[in-house]
Amino acid sequence: MISVIVLTVTGLVSGLAIGLVVKFYGATPNPLEEKLLQLVPGANCGGCGFAGCEAYAKALAEGRAKPGACPSMGEDVVREICALLGVESQLRAPMAAVVCCSGDDDHARRMAFYNGINDCQNAMLVAGGGKGCIYGCLGLGSCARACPYGAIEIRANHIAVVHPELCVGCGKCVSVCPRHIIKLTPKSAPVHVFCSSPEKGALKKTFCSAACIGCRKCVKAAAENQMTMSGFLAAVNYDNPPGADVAAACPTGALRTAAVVLESTRG
Repeated sequence: MISVIVLTVTGLVSGLAIGLVVKFYGATPNPLEEKLLQLVPGANCGGCGFAGCEAYAKALAEGRAKPGACPSMGEDVVREICALLGVESQLRAPMAAVVCCSGDDDHARRMAFYNGINDCQNAMLVAGGGKGCIYGCLGLGSCARACPYGAIEIRANHIAVVHPELCVGCGKCVSVCPRHIIKLTPKSAPVHVFCSSPEKGALKKTFCSAACIGCRKCVKAAAENQMTMSGFLAAVNYDNPPGADVAAACPTGALRTAAVVLESTRG
């Protein structure tokens, strides 16, 4: 009984002491930060570059972050935040992830069958996974599991595809892909190069029939400075992208629209 009384009194005294310390020495709540906390979406995706929405709101209040950095925030909310901070509206261009690979089971050659943990990073440790192309999508879903918006689907033919209408461009999938073949691109871009291999065309074709072979036909079909070449790999200039019609010039289908990818890889 005495022990119970001692513990109760100790708890009360400790609670009172903590309360007094918080009252007299605790940080004063920032009214601006509290208002901003009510406006941030609460997704905690990290796309703004901060640990979560609370950290982003704090950084906004302290002037360490820009209002348009949140990929989940609507234009009206951004304008409201800008008004609170007394700055001009700074809208973030809508971005979406693209898995730059065409190597599904219908096009890519398999060298082995991976039968381990269903994780891309683990598959990389086992002879680089099962596909012959060492730059191809492993299709084991690490990116899909990391996506807080359910925007990435792993098809039955072992490739990841992004649903642009669901993707907000937070970048979490980019950071978890061990092959580094996912990149953020403007949602407005009509076409993308769905290949990441820098190897010569002949070598790429031995492993994937839908690889970019570096033939430069897309560069010739597009207007000046719309398509570029990096060695044997074509690239879209997203500051001046070509129209969707330029995809017809690609003999392998590596250059195509996201809509065509969603349809063509449906298993």
